[in-house]
Amino acid sequence: MTGATTVVTPERYAQGLSYQDFLAQAKVNKDQFETNYKSADVSSDDAAFFKRLAASGKVSRLLVLGEDWCPDVYRGMPVAVRIAEVSGIEFRAFPRDKNLDIMNEFLNQGQFQSIPVVVFYDRNLKYVAHWIERPALANEERARITDQVKKEMPGAADQDLRAEVRKRTLVRYAVWQQASVKEMRALLESKAG
Repeated sequence: MTGATTVVTPERYAQGLSYQDFLAQAKVNKDQFETNYKSADVSSDDAAFFKRLAASGKVSRLLVLGEDWCPDVYRGMPVAVRIAEVSGIEFRAFPRDKNLDIMNEFLNQGQFQSIPVVVFYDRNLKYVAHWIERPALANEERARITDQVKKEMPGAADQDLRAEVRKRTLVRYAVWQQASVKEMRALLESKAG
């Protein structure tokens, strides 16, 4: 978050969608959300950490900005939902394109509208920390997979290359979800204790 002021007031936060309501308004990829919800797992140790934060009030609410068409969202939002469920942290989702004022507070590198954005707040809705898009492991593996596909398919059409990269990254989603949990935990350990 770039400034001390925010458009996320208690009234605005209350207008956010539950996960079920977010899915109800989704036009695409509901099956992907469901698949990734089923594979999203929070270990007992991580669950205990998030529960302690919630019980202390240091992290009581989270907000997710996302869109149903985005693979990072249909992989990442279910992780945030699972964290909220195991810890008792309140969850609200906001479609990014209808909430650009919120998005502008959490631009990736100060310029990109990357999603999902998972924002953690304390019991008084004071900003604690935020996490953006995908874990570092996913970025590293995607780059390697893309390079490998390009070497294996020289001269292939862009859409064929993208399809093969998608196929190979899909099998890594559960691992990337676990990496997301670990990154969010590490972020909150450094910001909220």
